[in-house]
Amino acid sequence: MHTPDDIQYALETTKVLHEPDRRIDTFGETRFEFQLISELMDRAGEVRIRTGEVEAMRPRILRPAAYNEVKLEGFDPSARARFDKLVEKLRAEGKDLAFLQYGFQFKRGHVHEEIIHDTLDSVRERVLEDIRKTGNPARAVIEGVDDAWEISILKFSFEMILRSHEINAFDFKRRGLI
Repeated sequence: MHTPDDIQYALETTKVLHEPDRRIDTFGETRFEFQLISELMDRAGEVRIRTGEVEAMRPRILRPAAYNEVKLEGFDPSARARFDKLVEKLRAEGKDLAFLQYGFQFKRGHVHEEIIHDTLDSVRERVLEDIRKTGNPARAVIEGVDDAWEISILKFSFEMILRSHEINAFDFKRRGLI
């Protein structure tokens, strides 16, 4: 289990060195490949490369009627009434309350690990050179923290949502779905 400090450190130090050429598809599943490089914490001159996949489910439209099903865990009992009041106020103002919901599946079974005996700088350059040569449009190269590497993958996934949201919303609007 990671401490809040471990999570914060992983979020602050994770870098996407090469992002995929594509974004999350609006009307289908999207699969991204990743190579995550990380320096081993307890051994100098050793770098772990993890290779795997992240699958993004197609974005779903969450309509205002579904707000009744939104769970407000950890809030005081009056939070539901305040939330409902806010939704009604925004509806009365004519605000579009539909928003997109994203989901990811992390397939841990497909993660391959390899230890390289070299410096982080050298491994980073070799991995980036390889992606330039192969040109795989679905591959991301991420540099993260070895013991909290899952946090690095989650940060990458969240960044892909942020980069895809505007395109996905445009596609839904163009088809008259929101």
